[in-house]
Amino acid sequence: MPRRTPKSLKDKKKTSIKSSFNALVYIPRFFKEIWKVNKKLFLLSAFCRLIGALIPVVILWVGKLIIDEIILQVSLDNPDYYQLWTYVAIEFGLVILSELISRAISLTDGLLGDAYNIATSVTIIKKTNQINISLLEDSEFYDKLERARTQTTGRVALLSNVLGQAQSTISIATLIAGLIYFEPYLIILLVLSIIPSFINEVRFSQQQYSLARSWTSERRELDYLRYIGANDKTAKEIKLFGLTDFVVNRFKNLSEDYYQLNKTLAIKRSAFGFLFNFLGSVSYYAAYVFIIYRVLSGVITIGELTFLSGSFNRLMKNLQDFFSKFTRISESALYLKDYFDFIDISIAPKTQEDIPLPNKIEKGIEFKDVYFAYPNSENDILKGISFTIRAGEKLAFVGQNGAGKTTLIKLLLRFYEPTSGEILLDGTNINRFNIAEYQEFFGVIFQDYFRYEFTVKENIAVGKIDEIDNQTKIENAAELSLANEVISELHDGYDQQLGKRFSGGQELSGGQWQKVALARAYMKNAEVIILDEPTSALDARAESEVFGRFIGLTEDKTSIIISHRFSTVRQANRILVLEEGKVLEIGTHEELMENKNLYAELFELQAKGYQ
Repeated sequence: MPRRTPKSLKDKKKTSIKSSFNALVYIPRFFKEIWKVNKKLFLLSAFCRLIGALIPVVILWVGKLIIDEIILQVSLDNPDYYQLWTYVAIEFGLVILSELISRAISLTDGLLGDAYNIATSVTIIKKTNQINISLLEDSEFYDKLERARTQTTGRVALLSNVLGQAQSTISIATLIAGLIYFEPYLIILLVLSIIPSFINEVRFSQQQYSLARSWTSERRELDYLRYIGANDKTAKEIKLFGLTDFVVNRFKNLSEDYYQLNKTLAIKRSAFGFLFNFLGSVSYYAAYVFIIYRVLSGVITIGELTFLSGSFNRLMKNLQDFFSKFTRISESALYLKDYFDFIDISIAPKTQEDIPLPNKIEKGIEFKDVYFAYPNSENDILKGISFTIRAGEKLAFVGQNGAGKTTLIKLLLRFYEPTSGEILLDGTNINRFNIAEYQEFFGVIFQDYFRYEFTVKENIAVGKIDEIDNQTKIENAAELSLANEVISELHDGYDQQLGKRFSGGQELSGGQWQKVALARAYMKNAEVIILDEPTSALDARAESEVFGRFIGLTEDKTSIIISHRFSTVRQANRILVLEEGKVLEIGTHEELMENKNLYAELFELQAKGYQ
């Protein structure tokens, strides 16, 4: 397989250092969300960090008192060690308290992080449900969704880093105050040791984010290749078509490109980091020599030497950690921006007040001169479609692949809006109804229905999830769809776990799955029922029985049926024939056969196949 040309950061849009700092404005909003998650835990964490910030400098000061007290007592003829042991006891107590505080901080951060993780995951799921289907089918949107969905761990780490930064700030302030009191000149050396390293970290964290962001779609492709390369649903075709090498090579080539870019960046970051840390070490020992000189000159005591050297060392490490965390925070803030950008995606505003839905369809549904093209496409899928679905009618859609059958359903369900024209329900444009209430009006089973790896009971209850505890209704729906025949053979009946993802799960055949999925349609007492190729995996006899029941049980319901099997289609009251996005003909089976047009041609071709 040919190797694709590696992409470099120069090929992608870079994220500037200014953008990194601008992203910090999202931090207050971030903490508002954390505050809402658990106020008590947040306050406890903040209190622990305040105490934790003050303890180090107090321990250093007590250490100074211990050294000075030892030197004093050694010089006396009659030493009194009471004060000395008191200082030692105080230091011991502070060390124990520091350990308790540290563990309390880890505990509260972990619990807060888990709680926030749950809250943001719920938010992302709910937001995704609110977004128009047209966005869900857009690759750029999926890049945003991917970044929002996969960066949960980073947002939890950001929580600890920001709270830790506040703690470090207090510690640094107290340590600096101590240095200024004894030797203010040490501050100059401290600044010289830290600033270069800080600039280096900011620079490389920005480049790391640029790389991760710009390769979002490629990383999605890598995840997809992992999935199809090691999955029970694709294993048969992978083996049969000998696709293993193809998938492996494609995965290796793409991942190698990303690895090389990341490797180059990591090496540069490590090299420059070593250089600036070396300069920091030189500055530290310059300060250390200066402090020793001051002791030898008799300006400061041995205890003050201990305090100053300990304070300078701890302060340098705290500042290094502070700036390192700052760069991680600014980098994480960029990811945080991705999350808020996603949840701030605007939902199309209502142009007018919602009007109430009718309790029952009186006239029907009318398509009036409807045109439609998918986003980012110049080709119309539907071209001036006009027809009416009468109230209580069973209307079948027929046409070759790509004729626009499923697209009509998507427009009717308001997954998309027509490019022009309108769809009316009892004479009212459907976009005037509340979309959630309007979609509740429909019971739909799509050709690509989802196989939930839940229990049988839950899979059926998906059709009307509020009725999940209504066992009688679930069993009745299963009987109507013939799924009860499948369930009777399962070890755990309605409690049988389906799919192979979880322990004890059992996989069903395509036809068995379709019967379970069909039961969902019977769970919902919808005004309009839509079946989009729902029985393609059933044999002819089972399909005939399923549709015979369906027609009989939905006499007072408006129904739309899409099927390639004309034995099914002919049971509809009328049949709409589509060709290249236009209505070619509409009528009963008998009328269309007399027309000798596309329907009659397709019917006769299919009939010959059964002779």
